Amino acid sequence: MTITLNRKDNTASEAHIRDHTVTMDRPTDKGGENQGPMGGETLLAALGGCFMSNLVAAAQGRDIDLGPVDVAITATMGGNPAVFERIDMTVTGGPDVRDLDKLVTIAERGCIASNTLKQGLPVNIKAQQG
Repeated sequence: MTITLNRKDNTASEAHIRDHTVTMDRPTDKGGENQGPMGGETLLAALGGCFMSNLVAAAQGRDIDLGPVDVAITATMGGNPAVFERIDMTVTGGPDVRDLDKLVTIAERGCIASNTLKQGLPVNIKAQQG
């Protein structure tokens, strides 16, 4: 899987993912133009999106009407350089959702993003002249 990014404007970039484009930027108080979320915010959204798609699939596979469900992700930052030191996810389902705890467990096991973050992985970055 490869995703490409291109510089869009002064501080913004566009990520190209399949047929989709996501604009990312820094907020104005950090010197950006606030054209989109920051990369770290996008990382958290990706975690939530990965989890949510697995949650929906788990419910559908068991003929459970999931109904409205919300996922809230809170990250605690620290360190130098800055890192997310902790990520907490809270899943809130309607009062009539049966087996929500079981569905959350199944979704957690199937989420590539959360599985990767929990294990950690090497990230290799290199420069290449064009």
